[in-house]
Amino acid sequence: MSIPPDLIRVVELFQFPFMQRALIGGVLTGLMGGLLGSFTILRQLSFFSDALGHSALLGISFGLLLGLNPSAVLLPFAVLFALGVTYLLERTRLWTDALLNIIYSASLAIAIITLSFIGQYKGGINNLLFGDILAVRSADIGLGIGLLVMCALFIGLTLRTQMLITLHEPMAIARGVSVSFHRSAFIVLLSLVVGISIKAIGVLLVSAFIVIPACTSRLICRNFVTYVVFSALLGALSAIVGIFLSALFDLPSGPIIVVTQLAIFIGAIALPRITKLAY
Repeated sequence: MSIPPDLIRVVELFQFPFMQRALIGGVLTGLMGGLLGSFTILRQLSFFSDALGHSALLGISFGLLLGLNPSAVLLPFAVLFALGVTYLLERTRLWTDALLNIIYSASLAIAIITLSFIGQYKGGINNLLFGDILAVRSADIGLGIGLLVMCALFIGLTLRTQMLITLHEPMAIARGVSVSFHRSAFIVLLSLVVGISIKAIGVLLVSAFIVIPACTSRLICRNFVTYVVFSALLGALSAIVGIFLSALFDLPSGPIIVVTQLAIFIGAIALPRITKLAY
């Protein structure tokens, strides 16, 4: 039985360092997105992650306008933006989705206006919007590994507290938990994950890494710890499959990974019905 030529070509592609970095970067992004996403969707912060992604474009545009390295500006800007939004959510009486919609739209509008003053961006607007996972460098992987360790330690060491805040915040307050501190720490980590994922996934698609694997895991798992772990694993698996399909069919990696996540999500919805029909 002969091996298809296209499959041989893909295997040969993964022998190159840039493809290996892309694969590792995708797995890291998937693991971090799934891990934090499992708490994000239960805390109804899904749109918050989307607003963070679009705010990253604003941070990049400010960096370019000031003649600074966009990557150096992006992470501190994302953290400050996230903390500022959290402050507004806690201090205003507006509905969360309404306030996030205002911030989401305004930051995107200001970013587009700012980019119009810069002229031609050599990185390309498409790379900002949809990402370029082949552009992931060794430094990005090192940063991703460090952030993944931070996320795992934070969730692992405070798991009971995070579960209580997620499932019953009033009880957490009654038990003396510093909800504000834990919420801010979680938001900072989420903003950092979104920030370093922009290069690989892009502004428009990064929230999918936070939301879709977590929603899929929620459909499948009943135990909370299993749900968190499975969400992270689904994020990594979808990245591996998506990058492989991207190389096989010569398609953009970010969108293909998201489509892979969507396919798994639809499969999780259909699986119980298929099982019932089988019996």
